[in-house]
Amino acid sequence: MVINLKSPIQNLNAAEYNCLADLNLYDSPECKRLATQAAAGRHLRVTSNHQDAAVEVCLCEDDYPGWVSLSDLDLLQPATLPYRAAKWTEAEIKKLLPGAIAFTHQAMQQSNYYLWGGTVGPNYDCSGLMQAAFVSVGIWLPRDAYQQEAFTQAITIAELAPGDLIFFGTPQKATHVGLYLGDGRYIHSSGKDQGRNGIGIDQLSEQGDAVSRSYYQQLRGAGRVVKSYEPQGR
Repeated sequence: MVINLKSPIQNLNAAEYNCLADLNLYDSPECKRLATQAAAGRHLRVTSNHQDAAVEVCLCEDDYPGWVSLSDLDLLQPATLPYRAAKWTEAEIKKLLPGAIAFTHQAMQQSNYYLWGGTVGPNYDCSGLMQAAFVSVGIWLPRDAYQQEAFTQAITIAELAPGDLIFFGTPQKATHVGLYLGDGRYIHSSGKDQGRNGIGIDQLSEQGDAVSRSYYQQLRGAGRVVKSYEPQGR
């Protein structure tokens, strides 16, 4: 049953829904700036915060909040079963990493550009690409780069192995993330100002080209994915 837009918005209170199609979530009820995206099939919960043009929601898989325009409510249907997170062992995750890496290479082959808030192909932001790559093999990461850094098991740069995450930013916070490929290379979606405006491969070295050097100067550290995210908001 699809939501009837003529029904009172209060009927959406505290319910869980499935996305019937890819859905944009915004960072405010004005729905002007993208916060994240939800691919078709994802679960979300509607909160009690309703505005004239939007309703506040929380994505079930990663606990990420956002606002959905009232005009997009017809892209939701009540969930027949609540979301349940899959559990993976560290050994199982290690076997799945080649699939996540392959996803990023396939994404790079498509025409794309950097999209702030993008988690649905072909256009991604940095952490959106990482989340989508791991979701492609059934592993959930938190949404933002700083959250992914906190979620992963910290490792040294010397310990990097293909499938690990590399974090960049300021001393205070991770603001960018890439996926290590081996041989000192990593793949990431970078912006226009200091990046490639889309998905590309760079060197983790101060000896690389201008883009590689720029990010290397912001290197914070690395992390290993050893578990899949489990929702905290239940």
